[in-house]
Amino acid sequence: MDRLLTLPPPSASTGVVGDTFAVPVAAVRADGHRRQAGDEPAAASPPVGRVSLAHDYLLVMRGAERTFAAIADLYAQAPIFALLHDQHATNGRFAGHTITTSPLQRFGIGQSTFRRLLPLYPLAVEQLRLPESDVVLSSSSAFAHGVRVPDGAVHVCYCHAPFRYAWDEEGSALGEIWPPLRPLLRGQLRRIRAWDRSASRRVDHYIANSKLTRERIRRYYGRDAEIIHPPVETHRFAPGEPGDSLLVVSELVRHKRLQLALEAARRARAPIQVVGAGPHHAALEDAYPEAEFLGRVSDEHLVELYASARALLVPGVEEFGITAVEAQAAGRPVIAAAAGGALETVLDGQTGLLVPPDDVDSLVRAIERLDTLDFDPNRAVRNAERFSVAAFARRLSAHVAEIVERRGQSR
Repeated sequence: MDRLLTLPPPSASTGVVGDTFAVPVAAVRADGHRRQAGDEPAAASPPVGRVSLAHDYLLVMRGAERTFAAIADLYAQAPIFALLHDQHATNGRFAGHTITTSPLQRFGIGQSTFRRLLPLYPLAVEQLRLPESDVVLSSSSAFAHGVRVPDGAVHVCYCHAPFRYAWDEEGSALGEIWPPLRPLLRGQLRRIRAWDRSASRRVDHYIANSKLTRERIRRYYGRDAEIIHPPVETHRFAPGEPGDSLLVVSELVRHKRLQLALEAARRARAPIQVVGAGPHHAALEDAYPEAEFLGRVSDEHLVELYASARALLVPGVEEFGITAVEAQAAGRPVIAAAAGGALETVLDGQTGLLVPPDDVDSLVRAIERLDTLDFDPNRAVRNAERFSVAAFARRLSAHVAEIVERRGQSR
């Protein structure tokens, strides 16, 4: 984790005013490129009244941001509110929406440094000023569910996960900073947990992206949640000619457990390619020089890498795990930890292999079993289609419309 600012807990007496700017309209599809004939059509926005959208920070296009992009497509006229936004890094993906950011935008913070402002985010998100709305739909893996909604609006939160560093990964967060700063970070995370619980009480309805996230929402917030799996742009992928290299697609951070995949590949004497970047890049590259570290790649290159992979490795426990679905959409098997979202997306023994979490020996054996797996690329593609963008749009729009209808009847 980057070095963090040490500040007192947020105070309600401090005012924050947002920055608003409009992005030019463009016809874009879910992977950030212009729509072409034959692309999967965007679903029409259901008639639920005035909708405002909120997301933590729009600084990169990964799983949570791609999910939010599908939500933004569904509610195409809705204004967007976010703590930070980098138009270039998100490929202009949110074109056509008015985007309001917090004053933290002025610091020029990007994906590699946004953690430095951690103590400021609870205050900043509460000070975002949303217009009159019938529905506020937040997309949150940290702070967006704490947005203050206008009077009379129903707040629906699509939760990717309760804030990992505060609840499930505090040890990882503390291990990534200079030891003398750890007591300060521990205190900051304690204050954020208290704020997080308080913010959760202001949400009317939670939607979880998986069974694991639903369980964590229940444990930390004492709330129930409907499960709607995230959208995966399955139409981007197609089977190709598989090669010899294993593949990992991930942020290079501690909680992804990437060293397990790299160590297993080493012991199995299997070539492996790693797509992604993050604070552990240099350490992993030094420890595993035989692996090929590709950094961040274009969407087009990633499509090719999936199609040509021997298999995708997912060594960490993911709340959902979009990469596992993407690999299956490309007709490739997945070896994943038997926990979290992989239990819902990978058919063990058919579209991949599930192994005990944090068990390098089991990963090695699974790699060695790949050639004996009764694997049908077409079956993997069909399994992936359960999580398409169109399926997500149908489920989410119907659920939000149902919430609005019930609210109207209760009045």
